[in-house]
Amino acid sequence: MSFFALQAANPDINLTLIAPELIVGIAGVAVMMVDAFSRRGQRWITGTLSIVALLAAAAASIWLWVAWQGPRSAFNGMILLDELRLSFTLIFVIVSILTILIAAVWTDIEKLPAGEFHALLLFATCGMMLMASAGDLVIVFLGLEILSIATYVLAGFRRTDVRSNESSLKYFILGSFASAFLLYGIALIYGATATETLPGTTNIATIAGRLNQSLYPPLLLAGVAMLLVGFGFKIATAPFHVWTPDVYEGAPTPVTAFMAAGPKAAGFASFMRVFLFGFPIATAAVSTAGYAHKSWLGALAIMAALTMSIGNVVAIIQNNVKRMLAYSSIAHAGYALVGFVAAGAATNPEQRSAALTSVVFYLLTYAIMNMGAFAVVTLIARGNDRDNQVEDYNGLGFLSPVLAFSLSLFLLSLLGMPLTAGFMGKLMVFSSAMREGYVWLVVIGVLNSAVSAYYYLRLIIVMFFRERTAPWDAPPVPASIALALVITIAGVFYLGLFPGRVISAFSTRPGITLPIR
Repeated sequence: MSFFALQAANPDINLTLIAPELIVGIAGVAVMMVDAFSRRGQRWITGTLSIVALLAAAAASIWLWVAWQGPRSAFNGMILLDELRLSFTLIFVIVSILTILIAAVWTDIEKLPAGEFHALLLFATCGMMLMASAGDLVIVFLGLEILSIATYVLAGFRRTDVRSNESSLKYFILGSFASAFLLYGIALIYGATATETLPGTTNIATIAGRLNQSLYPPLLLAGVAMLLVGFGFKIATAPFHVWTPDVYEGAPTPVTAFMAAGPKAAGFASFMRVFLFGFPIATAAVSTAGYAHKSWLGALAIMAALTMSIGNVVAIIQNNVKRMLAYSSIAHAGYALVGFVAAGAATNPEQRSAALTSVVFYLLTYAIMNMGAFAVVTLIARGNDRDNQVEDYNGLGFLSPVLAFSLSLFLLSLLGMPLTAGFMGKLMVFSSAMREGYVWLVVIGVLNSAVSAYYYLRLIIVMFFRERTAPWDAPPVPASIALALVITIAGVFYLGLFPGRVISAFSTRPGITLPIR
């Protein structure tokens, strides 16, 4: 009891370290209040307020990055400040701002409550930020549930559409099932880390220090396995990916874009934080820590190979563009896992930092490519997502050259063509895996990239080399989507041609550590 009494007496409150989360959370409440008292036609107010709040959160993150030298913690080690958190926070801000820009036309066309949408999006973003900043499994679960509940509602935001309702219900049921695995794993780890003199712990750094002192090693390994299942569901890795195609297809297109980029990145942030620093590589292989690390690293390598292969192979037979991009997102989760495996196998802080940087950079490039592609798909699909089949893109290159060339660029970047962001992302994660000796995993990744060329190029071919059989009017490109396309196109070229500054910013201080209080 003295341990908990000490924590209660010294709570180590530091609101400065959670400034980005506070800004976004308070803005979510403010957006609800503004929406309640604004006129129905003033949809731009809540969107503008949300973007301003997200930019303020980004500014706060950059200030923390510059002002606070070295890793820090607050709230008794439950909140952490390091490059891993801050780089992911910027990804979340970019994804959320692009989602607001893409959804502006969609909410207007379908007469949906924009204020509710923006408030839910801000709460989801706050949850993602908490997941990235968590130094304790309790905060991981708290952030995950804030994110999940908001995303469940967003998936069914088109309330009169049966497909959207089905998507929300499936996501809710399977998401709750995965959260139960995660929570049970946390409970098992708490029990397994108890010693003869100390109670169990959920602090990630303390868990790493107690692995070899565990009184119940089998309980600890069972907890690790359940965490693996829970996180595997959240980032949609095989064999826990089965929910993804149906949910992505049924959800409104802007929500699908957000789900494929934001929550996936948040899941990776917590996944890497917990497993790399809570169950790190052990000097003595014959030990509880050694068994735990070897077990999850081997499982993760197999999951990476399966995820890349299943995502790309099944995407080939899809005729629905959103469903095809859903399987594409599964494959890209597999590519990111390759870098994750490399980070787990790294034997020194510099190698681990380089591998971590490759994963964060890859997720940034994927977010930009993905959001750009879905911006185009949103316009082409029109209201109620009517035109989402591959044949609906026939002849698009001549009817709407701007949209066709933009989509082609994003697809080529997703494929990994040189001079694009996707190429640099894949190069970095594959290079990290090669350095750690995972040549077989890189070979599988390269072969899967070749397989993905079929369905990415297929869509480009039908846009430029197929004649349209049904009449179709090219939709006007609204200012908000035009801005989103400019941002994403610039991002694809900048990260593909000049990635050095971003990479160096993400890896300014090698050896991201978890301070133990």
